[in-house]
Amino acid sequence: MSDLTSLRNIGPKSAAWLESVGIKSTDELFNIGVEEAYLRVRSAYPDQVSFNMLYALQGALLDIPWNELPEDMKSRLREAVSE
Repeated sequence: MSDLTSLRNIGPKSAAWLESVGIKSTDELFNIGVEEAYLRVRSAYPDQVSFNMLYALQGALLDIPWNELPEDMKSRLREAVSE
């Protein structure tokens, strides 16, 4: 099992998506960052990935549940990944 699933908010499916786009460890996720990780996953799985994945990744790095992220942080994240 991936060490990514040891992070809050990251289950087996999210970990598999991350690994499929080259993010295979928690260290790699921290180094790449939330926005880049989300963009890679969204590019690979456009019909399956929503902003909840973005929030889950941020929550994982902060070690808080994704649905407890402040609304202003969610807004900044959405702006950062918008095309």
